[in-house]
Amino acid sequence: MNAPLIRLSQSQLQLLETCPPQFQRLYVDQLGYGIHPEQQEKLTWGSQFHRLMQQRELGLSVDSWGESQGELQRSLKALIEAVPELYAPSPHQWREAEHHRSLSIKNYVLTVIYDLLITTPQQAQILDWKTYLHPQNPNQLMDHWQTKLYLYVLAETTDYLPEQLSMTYWFVKLPTQPQSLTISYSRKQHQQNHQQLESLLTKFAHLLMDYEQNKIPFPHVQTCNEKNCPYYSAFQGSSPPLLSGQRDWLNLMEESEEIALS
Repeated sequence: MNAPLIRLSQSQLQLLETCPPQFQRLYVDQLGYGIHPEQQEKLTWGSQFHRLMQQRELGLSVDSWGESQGELQRSLKALIEAVPELYAPSPHQWREAEHHRSLSIKNYVLTVIYDLLITTPQQAQILDWKTYLHPQNPNQLMDHWQTKLYLYVLAETTDYLPEQLSMTYWFVKLPTQPQSLTISYSRKQHQQNHQQLESLLTKFAHLLMDYEQNKIPFPHVQTCNEKNCPYYSAFQGSSPPLLSGQRDWLNLMEESEEIALS
């Protein structure tokens, strides 16, 4: 019997690498945790912003939708004015908002969702809207699995050379003006990402086998502590975790809420 396909997104890979026990709780045991109202408000704001950007790319009006959302509408207007790629496309350009793409490796299906993908015969560019302020340390974003997986999958599923690919993050949260960070790709980076991905998936296979066969929980990694792990505090406390449903985690295909990097 063939092993079932395991679908993984960038946020799941990031959590698996950063804090394996929390990955186990969320995706293997299917245990959730409550979200603070302030954090939920930020997530809702971000979801609305991404929906507006998709509507605009489809040629739909976004004016009336955002009339009651002053900050949302101002952020949207500021981004449109700042990003040249959001104006009329060139004749040889193809583009799509919320573009889904997947790559199969062994019994894993790696899934990505690009906020906006723009391609020409010479290059392909991923644009991603971040609804928080520009991170103080850009290197964290460059080493994040969103950056690595998004570029890796695009290189593996198209005929573009790695050097023809780039990813631009746009940070749109007011009160600052929109800021961007463009990350170019290369053959060397692609090889490094391939090796890191193979290593992480191999590690995951061993962790999962030990857990399912011998009930050995996913262990902490060296950096998984209160100081370095952004997921640590969310799982502490005496309150019991909230059940998140009976869905088969092997079939999950989702993009979790974006994690702000400091």
